[in-house]
This record gives sequence, C-alpha cells and structure tokens, in this order.
Amino acid sequence: MNRQKFIDKFMAAFFILVIFKVIGILAELFHGTFWSVVGNLVIFVVIAVIILLVITALKDKEKENNGSGSRSGRGGSSIVEASLFDRIRNKYEELAQKYIDEKDYKRAAKVYMNLLRDNYRGAKTLEDGGFYNEAAVIYLKKLKNKSEAANCYEKAKQFRKAIDLYKELEQKEKVGDLYRQINDVKNSNIYYQMVVDDYVNNNQMVKGSLIYRKKIEMPDEAQKILLKGWEEDRDAFNCLNNYFANIYDVKKLDAEIQDLYQKTPEHKKITYLEAMKHEYKKDPKLQSTTRNIAYEIIAEKVANRSEIVNELKHFNPDDEVILKDISRYKTGRNKMFRN
Repeated sequence: MNRQKFIDKFMAAFFILVIFKVIGILAELFHGTFWSVVGNLVIFVVIAVIILLVITALKDKEKENNGSGSRSGRGGSSIVEASLFDRIRNKYEELAQKYIDEKDYKRAAKVYMNLLRDNYRGAKTLEDGGFYNEAAVIYLKKLKNKSEAANCYEKAKQFRKAIDLYKELEQKEKVGDLYRQINDVKNSNIYYQMVVDDYVNNNQMVKGSLIYRKKIEMPDEAQKILLKGWEEDRDAFNCLNNYFANIYDVKKLDAEIQDLYQKTPEHKKITYLEAMKHEYKKDPKLQSTTRNIAYEIIAEKVANRSEIVNELKHFNPDDEVILKDISRYKTGRNKMFRN
C-alpha cells in the first residue's frame, strides 16, 4: 500500500469516526447535561482539527516526495504510519498538558484515559487536581491498585472506604490510625494491639513498645515489653537502653539500675556494661551508681578479657591517673605474653 492509499483509507476511517461521534453526542443530549455535552464536543472538535492538520501535513509531504522521486512501497507506508501516530500522540500529550496548565484536570484526565489509553496518568492527574474520589475509582476499578485508591479515599476523608481497603491490604497500623481519626478508640486499639503482637512475634520489641507508648498511650505496657525483650535476649541491648530512657525520675532510675543489675545473669553483664556507658552521661546523680557497677563487671571479666580495662575510661573521662594506669596495665600484660 503506498502512502496516498494509506492516507485515503485513514481519511475514510476518520470520517466514519466523525459520524459515530456525532451520533454519540446527539444521544448524550437526551441523557446528559447540556454543559457536559458541550465540553465533550469542544474536546472532539479540537482533536478533529489536530488530526486534519496532521493529514494535511502528510499530504503535503507526499507531494514533495512524489516530486523528488522518493521511494514508495511497504517500507515507506510503515514510516508514514509510525509518523502519523507519533504526531497524533504528541498532539494529545500537548492537549492534556494544556488542560493541566489551565487547571482543567478532569479534561486532561479524559485525554489521558480515552485518547492516550493511560489510566494511571489519568488517575494521577485527577489526584493532583484534588479530585480524590474520582481518582480512587480509577485506581480501584481500572488499575486494581487498592493502595493508591485507599490513599485517595483517605485524602478525601472517606475514612470508612479507606479503612476497608487497608484491611484488605493488611495494613493494621494504618487501620488503627484511621479509626482514631473518626474517634473509634475501641477498634483503633484492637488493630494497634494486632500490630504490637506482630512486632513481638518478630522480636521487634522496641517497635512494639512504641505502639503502646505513642498510640495506645499505655506506657506501663510499653515498659513490660522492653523488660521482656531484655530478659529473653530479644534485641536485649536496645530494649534495656529504651527501658531506662523511659524513666524520667532520676532517683527512680538510679534505683531501677541497681535493682535490675542484681538480677542480671553473668552472660549478659557485658551488655549491661554497655548500657551503663549511656546512663553515666545522663546525669551527675547517676555517675556513682553506674561507675560502681562498671567497676564490678570489669573486675569480674578482666581475667578472661583483658581488653575490658579500656572501658574504665568511659567512667573516668577526665582522670589522667586512671588513663595512665590502664596504659601501664596493657603494657605489662603485653610484656608478660612476650616473655
């Protein structure tokens, strides 16, 4: 098929399309609103003009090619087809961008979905324009994207619809957050508790404690989870560190540090020593207790772990004498091993 025949066939198809569109517009006059019909008619007229301009340009190009003896045949026809559809697509893109620039997001979305067959960009355009319910429907019905749909319903404050979708997606914390938004504390806490249980079952004790503390507002339960993590060696150091961080009264913290140390088994004392480094820096009132505990642990472990003497400097940062003693101790041990 040469280019002229291709253009003639395209023209015939185009005019058939025009006839069907006119019939569709007449039918819409009986069922739709006047302004929606006018809007669709305006879009169609613009598109028709674009297509006619492209066809005219192609005919002009055809004449030039015929005059210069250009090649014809299947290869040339394919190039013309590709060029035609690329131009039409570019015109649609320009039209959509024009509507976006004019803040006419609904028309831009129609161009993306109906003409460019790009439902995602259509939905995103509606979302960008603040038409969240409309965007949610496109995400859900055409794209099967429950996550984006739920996000749009949330933005539209359609919390019940968003909750239903987040439940399907098993985003339990999000469900809890949205129940809290509509003041349904009972259901909110039910879903937050599910989140806590999941964290605990996965040994993420600190995260579980944060849900209790910040969302369910049960600080005592948060402390119980952290203590459980420390006792059961489930992210032990972070659990202990956060447990102490949540005690704001210095006297109470001092007593808790001593009490918990008395219950600490031998294999966890090095971890306790690491925690003492942090507690030592918190408040001068804690320094005596944390230093004494550190000395006791270091004295117990130094026979098998000579390098542990280096930890003394964390509890005596300005004591030059003890720093020299540490240095002499290390030098003496090195000489002993060399001999």
